Amino acid sequence: MLGYSIIMPFLVFLVNRFGGNEFVYGVLGSIYPAFQFVGAPILGRWSDTFGRRKILLLSQIGTLLAWFVFLTALYLPVDELFEVESSSIGAFEVTIPLLFLFLARALDGLTGGNVSVANAYLSDISNDDNRKANFGKMAMSSSLGFIIGPSLAGLLGATEYGETIPVLAAILISTIAVYLIWFRLPESNTHLVEPQARFSLKRVFSFEHKECYKMQKCKDTSFKSILAIPHVFFMLVIYFLTFLAFSFFYGSFPMHALKHLAWNSLELGIFFSFLSGLMILVQGPLLSYLSKRISDARLVVFGSLMLVLNFSVMANGNELVLYLAAVLFALGNGLMWPSFLSILSKLGGENQQGSVQGVANSSGSLASILGLIFGGYLYGIIGSATFYMAAGILLLVFILSFRMFRMSDL
Repeated sequence: MLGYSIIMPFLVFLVNRFGGNEFVYGVLGSIYPAFQFVGAPILGRWSDTFGRRKILLLSQIGTLLAWFVFLTALYLPVDELFEVESSSIGAFEVTIPLLFLFLARALDGLTGGNVSVANAYLSDISNDDNRKANFGKMAMSSSLGFIIGPSLAGLLGATEYGETIPVLAAILISTIAVYLIWFRLPESNTHLVEPQARFSLKRVFSFEHKECYKMQKCKDTSFKSILAIPHVFFMLVIYFLTFLAFSFFYGSFPMHALKHLAWNSLELGIFFSFLSGLMILVQGPLLSYLSKRISDARLVVFGSLMLVLNFSVMANGNELVLYLAAVLFALGNGLMWPSFLSILSKLGGENQQGSVQGVANSSGSLASILGLIFGGYLYGIIGSATFYMAAGILLLVFILSFRMFRMSDL
């Protein structure tokens, strides 16, 4: 998350400099989840079969390579390939470095199933007593990355070298992550291979799953079988709607900061860091305290309501109001999302955890594709009223979440 969030404060400025507009920024933002939509369920299934550690390593290497492509884009000449003028999507130029930005985000997205695999890893090492607290810690560590990343990008990007230093920092961070996974992370999914006398190259490299007839708990991990698990389809709908609402926000807010608030990359980084700092407080001590006293379902319902209020207030556009709305954002997201993931993690059991998380990740990716494209596009038409659309979607999530009280087996 530290490597991912370091791009947030300056990506919108790069798109603007390389000839893009609001629509192009939204499409660029959607490229990562579009390719993640394809890659995440595959990586999730592979993690059930080959092991979490191998797939985490693969995905992180993909991220590292993507950052090198991103770095290349910064040094290419801004030569116009062609120009687009449209009454619906606006006027913009397609340049060579802009295409390289798209290539970098596509490569990172294709191997970007690391979040779903990490969630499966966490579920492997959790039990019913510490599951919600563990997912709270996972969310807190993500928020910590979002604190340091934007601040680091804003500070490093303010030097004479511009965006080069933050991108080099992201390369260093990804390299460290590869090292940690390769040399320090043990495998969590130990039920992978059953040794046999028969020689097989797949068995030499631990790439063949134990046969189902010899493994009582072995289950089908196809997409159809995942949807057949009780409550999974409903949870995927919640996952989709939540990501759709947040993607409307992330697709429009950077443009809002650039054009309406006249912020620079440092000011945008400070806001995201402030937001993430509040979420650490919520996901850490507050969630740890509440998780022992309040059910996951109640926290999801309460958190979604706080998010509705947050986006409704945020549409005001006043800078002071934005920082006040950040408190509601942190409270809502910090309580809702770890609790939701805790419920979801119970559905896959031991043998379908990676597949369930991968399909859920694809659901979020599909929502992100739509939300990021239309978020940027709609902001160019209706401005900050786009935040009301995010509030409306989360209001639907709030209403649907009451069904979780009837999921008695969870």
